[in-house]
Amino acid sequence: MSASIDAAPVSALAPANDPTFANVWDELVYRGLVQVSTDEGELRELLSGEPIVYYCGFDPTAPSLHLGNLVQLLTMRRLQLAGHRPLGLVGGSTGLVGDPRPTAERTLNTRETVEEWVGKLRAQVERFLSFDGENAARIVNNLDWTAPLSAIDFLREIGKHFRVGTMLKKDAVSARLNSEAGISYTEFSYQILQGLDYLELHRQYGCVLQTGGSDQWGNLTSGTDLVRKVEGVSVHAIGTPLITNSDGTKFGKSEGNAIWLDAEMCSPWVMYQFWLNTDDRDVVERLKVFTFLTRAEIDDYARLVAEEPFRRTAQKRLAREVLTTVHGAEATEAVIAATEALFGQGDVRTLDAATLRAALEELPHATVAAGVTVVEALTATGLSSSLSDARRAIAQGGVSLDGEKVTADDAIVGGSLPGGVSVLRRGKKTLAGLFLS
Repeated sequence: MSASIDAAPVSALAPANDPTFANVWDELVYRGLVQVSTDEGELRELLSGEPIVYYCGFDPTAPSLHLGNLVQLLTMRRLQLAGHRPLGLVGGSTGLVGDPRPTAERTLNTRETVEEWVGKLRAQVERFLSFDGENAARIVNNLDWTAPLSAIDFLREIGKHFRVGTMLKKDAVSARLNSEAGISYTEFSYQILQGLDYLELHRQYGCVLQTGGSDQWGNLTSGTDLVRKVEGVSVHAIGTPLITNSDGTKFGKSEGNAIWLDAEMCSPWVMYQFWLNTDDRDVVERLKVFTFLTRAEIDDYARLVAEEPFRRTAQKRLAREVLTTVHGAEATEAVIAATEALFGQGDVRTLDAATLRAALEELPHATVAAGVTVVEALTATGLSSSLSDARRAIAQGGVSLDGEKVTADDAIVGGSLPGGVSVLRRGKKTLAGLFLS
């Protein structure tokens, strides 16, 4: 293994982009972050010149961002590291409407809920950007310029620039028109609101670039078209690809639940295990998109995946890097220590209580009364099929509780680990969690 992998430090926010690339545009292309864009030649020239202002928007349609949003946050970070000035837009107004989904109308949340979620998303976006220096980030809320706008002014000043025929051709709109649900005027108007965002940010801050997912391309170009019609200037957009798995499953889904960036909605343990389980076919591309490792480092990991896939070295580095970026070094080290203690040679008695509980909740587990025997706990957790099977496992020396071998049938579960829990193990790698009621 090369020294670059052995000694590479892990940091929450990378201090610089890959020096291999003279232009951040070339790095974005290498990392597979450009699915579609406005004029590539102009963009490359624009990003290699004087600092520009760019933005990306995040709608508060949930109390947390997720891994799909992380693609945008890290793209913003790369552009800022190249010297450009980010605007992180949290959609206080567009969050009240919701962009069209392919199949059905969105549920409209209350104003109070949206306002609460705006605050949560704003705090998350702020973690990925720097607010110091000449290219300090700024957070904006589109409710600031839409709330004072009357319906008549909106129609006269903004709506007149949009052609219904063009709006109907947008993928998200056409998909809904061809569905049984149809589409309401509310969601149909979303692209106008997003176009207005770009116009306002161009007027206020000189913004000339918007990034977003490629599935939002119709909304992104609504903005570029509006700025061109109203201001007579060309501005740009980049659509990043939707990340998918090689086996055809949807990226970022775990048993039907999104991998959220909020630790209360998705624990650091769950997120770490998600990345650790990345398929060999996907891990190199994930390193490109979700880490700040250099091209040389990624090439090293690609070689290791090909030559020593059983070591899962690339997956371990990917999991460490992303978790550190999202949750910080302390949480990452706690999760890694828990992983080693539960599945390796570490001491479970030294683990952080919150991390240990989160880990045990993902394992087979049971809530048991104080004073329950290990025999009963083995059956309650499914590690043994019956009481006699449990006694036999103990007699054969294959059961341990909280890191200590169990030798007696009447041994009691004590909840002696941090947080008042216990870890039950049968054999080397079959584990279960015990929570005392």
